[in-house]
Formats: sequence, structure tokens, C-alpha cells
Amino acid sequence: MKNYVEQVNEQMTLQEGTQVIEQLLLESYLQPGISTKELARRTLLPVPVTAAVKRELINAGALIQEQGVRCTSEGAAWIEEEWGYRGLDRSFHQALFQSNEWDDELSVILKKLKTLFPLRPSVDVRIDQSKCTPETSLRRAILCLQQHALIGKRILCVGDDDLVSVSIGLLLKKLFPNGGHTATRIDVMDIDERFIRYIEDVAKEYDLPIRCHRIDFREPLPLTLCGQYDGFFTDPPYTLQGMSLFISRGIQAMKRLKGLPIFLSFAHKSPAFMLAMQREFVRMGLTVSASFPHFNEYEAAEMIANRSQMFILRTTDQTEPEHSGAFTDALYTGEVRQTLRTYRCKQCSRHIFVGIKGEIATIEQLKNEGCPSCANDTFNMVEKRAVSGSGDPG
Repeated sequence: MKNYVEQVNEQMTLQEGTQVIEQLLLESYLQPGISTKELARRTLLPVPVTAAVKRELINAGALIQEQGVRCTSEGAAWIEEEWGYRGLDRSFHQALFQSNEWDDELSVILKKLKTLFPLRPSVDVRIDQSKCTPETSLRRAILCLQQHALIGKRILCVGDDDLVSVSIGLLLKKLFPNGGHTATRIDVMDIDERFIRYIEDVAKEYDLPIRCHRIDFREPLPLTLCGQYDGFFTDPPYTLQGMSLFISRGIQAMKRLKGLPIFLSFAHKSPAFMLAMQREFVRMGLTVSASFPHFNEYEAAEMIANRSQMFILRTTDQTEPEHSGAFTDALYTGEVRQTLRTYRCKQCSRHIFVGIKGEIATIEQLKNEGCPSCANDTFNMVEKRAVSGSGDPG
């Protein structure tokens, strides 16, 4: 069958990449008769560009102009075959785009999650685990759907003590009530074998398309898992190093395409930390397409007031991982608090001591202020050692 997205991409060069062509075609399939103006609003494209993409899809035989725009029978068949939309419960799907309330349909999924979540393994605070609520886990799955990043995609969870993979799997079963949907795959990478076993048991019991891999993110990602995924979720350790490492591993695992989504959950932090955090995004060639304060709720996480924010990041043609080899820096909150780390400036090679008893308290402060000698903001960690004392430096 014709690949309509590739055909249009050959005819016109879009800075946004092929993802917007895919979304425009999908919106026309899901909302027959949609106007060009509404397509522009949903794809965030200028109206003239939207009209040009629509025209190319009409020329390719995927769309037809008829009281708005809609898919041809050939176009609809291609979407259902290639992207796995055949058998979709359209009324339920549409309802999820119109409301974030827990209606009767979602309450069935939530009821299952509320029986599964209390049976999760206990958290290991040494690796910064915390338990989000069942509502939060399901809310993440719905957000993935609303971003057109779920059906027919290969989704990765970089760490999954929040059971997002399970929520996505159960949501899929509700979206395709007659079964037979095989186009969506969900993978989990986690270091904790207890969570891996639990997720595998749940996936087997409910027939969910989940595959688990025991991965220590300090080690380079296996080549067999690189370049495979359309997007990923992560709720990393709430340190700058932890965030950068987990996102780097996710980037390595993703396909090399523009516009792919990264769903990042992270604590609300100080302006200085947020500045350093956004510099990491820029350094890795990522853009922030959306942010939702207080999106995530956790059980017994008083240190972060039981809430954290959700970022949706997007890849660009400059996206590269900050870390691709072995990672030797302090990673988890406890490690960062108890170590004195020596960083070398990548530009002038000056050594700077970072930690409670160092020249600068935190790595985010160092990156914000730059090297004391040359103002460069990129560094390599060359040594770390334990120090006595307590308190949070950042």
C-alpha cells in the first residue's frame, strides 16, 4: 500500500518533520469534514502551510475535499492497516479528547488500577523511587493518546515504578474492545527486578503488549534497543544528573525523527535549577512543547508536596544524548548530597570542586554560572568521593 506520509514529504520540505503530516492525516480520519482552519489549530501549523499539506494529501489520493476534508476509502484503509486503527471505539476515543474527568468508561480502568497499585513492590528510596497514584498513571496514558503518540506506536518507559506501561495497556484494551489490535508495543527498561517481575505478571494476566528489560542506565544502552521507539516516558531521579542521564538513554532508544515526544515528570524546582534544566534540554537539542504544573500526584512524597510537573519535550534534527557511554557521576539524591565531585571544564580544562564542601554547591549552579576561568558551561566529571556532613545543597 502507498505510504502517503512519505509521498507528501517527498513533495514538500517541512521544518516540523513528518509528524505533522501524520497528524493532519489522522485528524482528517478521526474527524471527517474537518475544516482547514481547525486542522491548522490542531497541528499548530500556519493556515497556508496546512492548506498546502492537505492539497498534497488530496493529490496522493489519501484525502478528499467534501464539506470539509475527509479520508478517501483508500486513505482510511491505509491508516487502519498501517497504524492499527481498525476496530477503534471512536466514541470512547473522542470522549477522551473532550474531557479529563473520570467518566464511567474510565472508571472501569481506574478500578483495575486501584487493585493493582497497592500490590506494587515497596519503594527503594536509595534509587529515588516514589509511587504515583493510579489516577496519575492513567492521566499520563491519556496524555500520550491526546498527543497522538499511543495507537500504532512503540512506546518506552525509562523506569516504570509508576506502572505507566500497565495503564497504557489497559487503556488500549478499552480503545479496542473487540481485540485483535497488535500495532502498539510497550517496552519497559528498569534496574529493579521486583518491578520487572510484577509488570510482567500483570501483562500476562491481562494480555497486555508489554515487554520488560532489566537495564542499569549507568551502563551504555544495548545496541539492540537503540533507534527503536516513537516516544518515551520517564520520571527520573530529581537531580540534574539523573534527569540528563535518563533522557539521554531515552533519546538513544528513540528513532531518529523530528517531533517525537518525551513525557518527562519532574519535581518543581528553584528558578536556578529550572534554568540549568532547560539548558540541558537545549544542549540535547530538545524543545519544550508543553508543561503542566502539579500534573503528577504521589503517595507519601511530602518532600515534593506530593506533586510534580509534566513536560512534553520534542526532538529536533539536532537531538543528541548528553550521555552515551558509561555514566560515573553521582546520580541519585543521596549520592549527590554525600559526594564531593571534581569537574573539568571542557574548554579550558580547569578543575572545579562541586558539593557541600566544594567551591560551588551544585552542578546546576556551576552550569548556570559557567567556568570561573572561561565562562564555558560544559564539564566532564573526573572524580567523586564521599564527604561527611548533611543537608541538601540545591
